[in-house]
Amino acid sequence: MRLRDVTPQVVAQLRVDLEAAGIGPSSIRKTMFLLQGMFRSAFEWGDYLKTNPVTTVRKPSGKRVRNIIVLAPATVEAMRADLRDRVRLRDATLVCVLAYAGVRPGEALALTWGDISERSIRVERAVADGQLKGTKTGNARSVQLLAPLAADLAEWRLASVRSGNDALVFPGHGGDHWRDHDWKNWNRRVYVPMSLKAGVTGSSAYALRHSFVSLLIHEGRTIVEVAAQAGHAPSMTLDTYAHVIAELQDAERVSAESTIRAARDALGAVSERTILRPNRGALLERGRRGRHPGV
Repeated sequence: MRLRDVTPQVVAQLRVDLEAAGIGPSSIRKTMFLLQGMFRSAFEWGDYLKTNPVTTVRKPSGKRVRNIIVLAPATVEAMRADLRDRVRLRDATLVCVLAYAGVRPGEALALTWGDISERSIRVERAVADGQLKGTKTGNARSVQLLAPLAADLAEWRLASVRSGNDALVFPGHGGDHWRDHDWKNWNRRVYVPMSLKAGVTGSSAYALRHSFVSLLIHEGRTIVEVAAQAGHAPSMTLDTYAHVIAELQDAERVSAESTIRAARDALGAVSERTILRPNRGALLERGRRGRHPGV
């Protein structure tokens, strides 16, 4: 093409064609900046061009795209049920706090019972290798306490040895804060096997946080509201959860509490059918003796 025939529309179509051919955003970005430099030289060297047609065409973002894994409440509830079956109430509650309050792991491990109120969780600090520090953003925030999570926390508090307001919700050895190796061991020995059993691969416990954000988006919350609950900037919410927002944009609005309850009830119904169908009479007899799982 002659230089003067290359318009911004032509350059924009070039970008569309590159994307359709499966070229990645980084390569397209480099190509367009190289092309922009070439046309700048043509503009500066003589009367070849009156303007640079590439300058006004939007380039792909240079920001790294984060591939996040959002675990559905049904998956979270499968993990919770597995831990409860193995009498791991603390671990089951920790999973639910991460998934249904959206706190970062270090923030969850810094919570005391005094931070838990009737309708909210106060997030003011985090733990790093056994030491208290501020949150990632340096700001405190209040997170909505969903009713199913409130019930889980109440049950765990009754079962805890230390349940005063100053006591840690999730104490480490001897009631102290978790060290880095404690958290790594928990991920390796508890979370990874549990997530694999639930059919999740390539996920870390941090991914549970994304479930809470997804639930808020499904409720129809604004980006500002979601960001305030998650503890980061609205721009980061848009960048990180763009695909979740796009997927749920036209979906029916459903409350987070209803979604969690439905997943919990569905899992309970499946478990009950699985337990009772093989030998209902024998299980009822066990129940009379006080050994039925539901007693």
